Order: sequence, then C-alpha cells, then structure tokens
Amino acid sequence: MRRYQVEIPTDEYWRRQIKCQDACPVNTDARGYVRAIAEGRFEDAYLIARGPNPLASICGRVCGAPCEAACRRGDVDQAISIRALKRFVADRFGPYAAQRAATSLIRCLTEHISRRECGAKEELSSLQQFLSGTKLNDTPDGPKVAIIGSGPAGLAAAHDLALLGMRPTVYEMEQIPAGMLAVGIPEYRLPRDLIAAEVELIRSLGVEFICNTTVGRDISLDEIRSNHQATILAVGLKQSARLKLPGSELKGVVGGVELLRDVSVGEPTELKGDVVVIGGGNVAYDVARTVVRQTGVDVSRTALRQAGVGHVHLCCLESLEEMPADDIEIIEGDEEGVLRHHSVGPTEILSDEQGHVRGVAFQKVLRVFDAQGRFSPEFDANDVTEIAADTVIWAIGQRAELSLLEGTSDIEMTERGNIQYDEQTQKTSAEDVFVAGDISYGPKLLIDAVASGKQAARAIYKHLTGKPLEADSTLVHLDIPDYVREADYEKIPRTHVPTADPQSRRKDQQVTVELGFGEAAAEREGSRCFDCGVNTIFDSDKCILCGGCADVCPELCLELVSLDRLEGGASLATALSGRVDASEQGECSAIVKDEARCIRCGSCAERCPVGAITMERVNFSTCWTPGATSAQNSSGEG
Repeated sequence: MRRYQVEIPTDEYWRRQIKCQDACPVNTDARGYVRAIAEGRFEDAYLIARGPNPLASICGRVCGAPCEAACRRGDVDQAISIRALKRFVADRFGPYAAQRAATSLIRCLTEHISRRECGAKEELSSLQQFLSGTKLNDTPDGPKVAIIGSGPAGLAAAHDLALLGMRPTVYEMEQIPAGMLAVGIPEYRLPRDLIAAEVELIRSLGVEFICNTTVGRDISLDEIRSNHQATILAVGLKQSARLKLPGSELKGVVGGVELLRDVSVGEPTELKGDVVVIGGGNVAYDVARTVVRQTGVDVSRTALRQAGVGHVHLCCLESLEEMPADDIEIIEGDEEGVLRHHSVGPTEILSDEQGHVRGVAFQKVLRVFDAQGRFSPEFDANDVTEIAADTVIWAIGQRAELSLLEGTSDIEMTERGNIQYDEQTQKTSAEDVFVAGDISYGPKLLIDAVASGKQAARAIYKHLTGKPLEADSTLVHLDIPDYVREADYEKIPRTHVPTADPQSRRKDQQVTVELGFGEAAAEREGSRCFDCGVNTIFDSDKCILCGGCADVCPELCLELVSLDRLEGGASLATALSGRVDASEQGECSAIVKDEARCIRCGSCAERCPVGAITMERVNFSTCWTPGATSAQNSSGEG
C-alpha cells in the first residue's frame, strides 16, 4: 500500500511555495512584478522589482536569474522569462529611462514611490525616509565608511549605507565606477549608459566616488582606515586563473578577464590570427564573443583596425550537456561563429621558432565528474589533438588580487590565502574592516554580490551605532473572491526575447544583443506565470469528501486517501491531535495535494459544492528597522 509523506503548512512552507522569490538572494517578489506586468500595471511592477534591489535595471540585463532556475513553470514546459520582464519595466521607469529623458533621477524615483505602493518595500521605505530628511541614523554628520571596489557589492553597500545616514566613499582603481560591471561584462550585454545611470542615482544619495585610485599603490589601506570609522573590502575577482602548463608564459597567452577589461576601457589588445579560448562557462563565452567582435572594431580609437583575427575556438573539458555556460550563451555564440570543441583538456601551449604561440595540444577527456558528481577529470593521454592558434586566452576561473593588504598586520588569512571573516557579520579579524562580494565567498552571481553588499551595510550600521537592524518579516493570507485566470494560460509557450541579427551584432561591441520585450509580448509572457503565491485552502469543517475537486483537477494533483497512509512526523500528529484517534485513522480520509503539479487554475474551488475550498494569496516581505541599542559597546560586536 502506497504511503504519502506529507507536510503540514507553516509560514515557512508558504514562503517556499513562491519558489522564485525564495530563490532570490534579496527575496525579490518576482511573482509579484510578473503578475503586475500581466495585468498591465507596469509602474507597480517596477517598484516591486526595485524594492529590495538597488541595481534592478542592471539585473534586468545580466542577472544569472536564480528565480528562473527555480520557476515552477519550468517543471511543466519552460520557465517564465523573469529577467527579461524585469528589464521591460526597468527600461521604462528606472534610472536609465530618467537619464534618457533628461529627468532628475531622484525626482523620478520619488514620484514613482509617492504615486504607488508595492509589496517589497525593504529599501524603498528607507529611500522615502532619506528623501524626506529622516534617515535611520538621523545625524547631521554621519560616520564615514570607505568601500574599496565599486562593483555590485560595493555599489549596493554604498547605496544602503547612504540611506542609513552614513557617508560612504568608494575607491575604484579604474577610470570609471562600477567595477566588473563596467570592465568585465561586455557592452553588447550591458550598455554603459545604463550603468552610468544607476551609478549616478547612488552618487546623488551623497556617495562619493574616487576613481583612478589603486589602494596599496596610490593610497594605503591603513591610511584609508585612519580616515574612516569602517571599511569594506569589495574588490572582486579581477585576475584570470591560469594552468601551469608548458608554454603558458609564451607571448600570445593572455587572461580573459584582463582582455575584457582592456576592450571595455578602449585599450589596444594584441589579438591576431586564430584564437583559442580555454573554458566552458559564461565568462569564456563573454571572451569568445568579444573576440569575434574585435574583427570589426577600432580598438585603439584610431583608423587602425584589429587585423587578421581568424577563427575563434572555445575549448572546454565538458560535453555540451555538462557545460556550465547558459544555454542562451551557447546558442548566440554559435550564431556568431564561435567554434565549440568539447571534452578536450589542454596539455601544452605550442610555440614557433620565435617563441610565439602556434597552437594548443589537447587530450581527450574521458570524464569530468566522478560517480558522486565531484570534479575529477580523467583523460586519454594517447588521444591528442592540436588546434592551431596565434592567441590563447584563459577563461577557467578568476581570483582576487590582494596586494592592497600588504603592510596590514591585523587582517588574518585562511590557509588557502583567502581573507578570514565571520559569515554572519562579514567582519574580518580587524575590528573595523568588513568584506563583501566575491572576495569573501568566491565567484557567484551578480545578485549574490548585491545581497552581500546589503548585508555588509547592515553589519556596519550595527557596528557603528550599537543598534542592530532587525528584520521585520510579514506574511499575510488574502482571500481572492471571484478568482479567475487568463484563457489557456497553461498552454502559452515561452515568449523568447527578440535579438539583433547575428551579422549586425558581430560588427560592433556596442550593438545590444537582446532587444527586449514590447508591451504585448511582456503581458503575454507574464500571463504564463502560475502565480505560486496563490494557494488552494481547504476548510475541513465544510468538506464532505465528495471528491469533486480531485475529479476536475487537470493536473491530477489532488487525491483522497485514508489517514493511516500518511507520514508526517510530529507536525502531522499535532494536527490530528484532538480530532482523530489513532485507532480511527483507517476509517478517516484526507485530501493530499501535490504542490509541484498544481497550476493554480482554481477549478477545484469552482467545483466544490459546499464552498470548502477558497483561493488565497500569500505575500511575504522583509523590512529592516533599528532595534534597541546593544548592551555592548559602540563597536557593536556580532
């Protein structure tokens, strides 16, 4: 007899059902803005997306979109195009739109906030207070905080610290702010004027940016610390990892991260002939697709063109199915002429008589992962292939450059050479130094860096004021009378984002590949959302166990079973306590629901003859508010 493992719903259970929001590191209510778009409420959708995310416009272009990976619709056919829908509203109502309309960025956002309410107001409520002159730390001269690195973690930290009443100063080694957003992500994916608009909004909150300044060379870390009450290290991973192979020091072997940086700032590159890119992730594709475009770019900003770039080969250990790169990167790379070579591992970079690269020797990969899924490649040393190349580019990973720590004695390192820090507070062994972003946990997604920067800001607020920022989490159930869905919403295929023609986008780094949705396409794609915050709520006192709900369910996600077939541990026992004796469980029934299969159509509620089933919406959000002053000293430990 089949047994059923069941879970009695709790607040945490309902949160998990909204899989897109639960998967987002900053808990963006993706379901909320997707459904708002489906209903034509575009401005509301932008505010919901912007609520917890100061870089919403940028995430709409290049976020790794863990929300899409978690999307329940993806279990049925294909996930909702959540990231593209965020871009759709951000392009209309975010800083980018204000910049193009020559409108004050602050006034633009203020007007949006004053006209609309949105569900996720963690940050917008703070922004409202800031604009009205009542900051959380409402002092005329807030504490000075230094942030080293202006990538997504640094920008998010600076933004939130300004709202909290601090005076952030961001130090950036490049000539423009935004770190790897500006020099690591190709322009064809992320327009530079969009980045500038987001940075300008953060600057207008009172954040100071000091560019062209390398900490450890132009100014020491100790000097910065002496002038600020707290410091955040958010320098990211700006150096390419390389394998120590024979020939790896030859002329013509370069790092992918360094190449992307040179192209982004307009410095000449030394690309020629056939190019081999070693790596299989998104960065490898950024590199390969950037090289493809260099055939038609005036790299030195003169009349001299990059001459003689031939084929661009991308060589990786993984098979096509195992490649870590996103599917869209692979598809668009193929369209642009990137030549893929799978299941090959480099053994030597070959040289000509002049000591220049002439090719790469690869051996066949028999496997990449062992039976437990761990990275453990095996090779066939007798099956070797050579690919001719004049340039070899490493794109197998990134690492931090930590020379800024030289001469600093109170920041401890781990055995592996990383900065030691407390994961809860992000504080290092130095009382006033914190870390944020990839430098702390290694390479992750853009949205992870945003979350890390915000966490560091909250930790510094407690450190400097002695008051913790407490999470005020709310979860509400709202009845939905006359619940109805769009016709045939469950049959609508995913609306793919239109792109520029491959031939035109190959010619220039500035040709944006994704063109974005129009209104009709956005509403259609939004209507595909299962709206997982909506739930079927059963009233056992009214239910007559007729089975009508199970009969009409199109996905067969409801089933009537006897209680003695249920397994649910203590929570199930508690739910049954006082209602059914153990000896009677074989004679009593329960309705079991498979949440993974439910498409929230409402057929069960419509069919129920006694009104025992209602459709209710669950919303949850978090707002950070100052707690009581810590009994500890003003350094605010913990």
